[in-house]
Amino acid sequence: MTGKTIHEISIGDGASFAKTISETDIYLYAGITGDFNPAHIDECYASHTFFKSRIAHGMLIAGFISAILGTRFPGPGTIYIRQELSFLAPVRIGDTITASVEVIERNPEKNRVRLKTVCRNQEGIMVLDGEALVSPPKAQTTP
Repeated sequence: MTGKTIHEISIGDGASFAKTISETDIYLYAGITGDFNPAHIDECYASHTFFKSRIAHGMLIAGFISAILGTRFPGPGTIYIRQELSFLAPVRIGDTITASVEVIERNPEKNRVRLKTVCRNQEGIMVLDGEALVSPPKAQTTP
């Protein structure tokens, strides 16, 4: 199974993915990456920070964009080239985050697609904003 090729993609096309952040997600991400910043895993420490409670890792949230690109749109076979991110608001345990991507530019000659990337919480607040550059899969040829 492969995703959409450059010729199947139009400006404005996109997809989304939603997930509710659990305490387990934060601990698993910390264990996988080695990022044990107490702002993420220590409630006592986090209660004395600007955010007043633990927050999810920003890159955990950014990973939802990767999930869309590699599995939904353009989909399997897509190569992630570049991502620019701005972290705009904290994500807390129990927040439901919806990540979305939308095509804003196509370059068929280079097989590149530029996408607007956004994550919003359950209240519609934008928590992450950015742009991605990907190379969608090429058309499969039969042997």
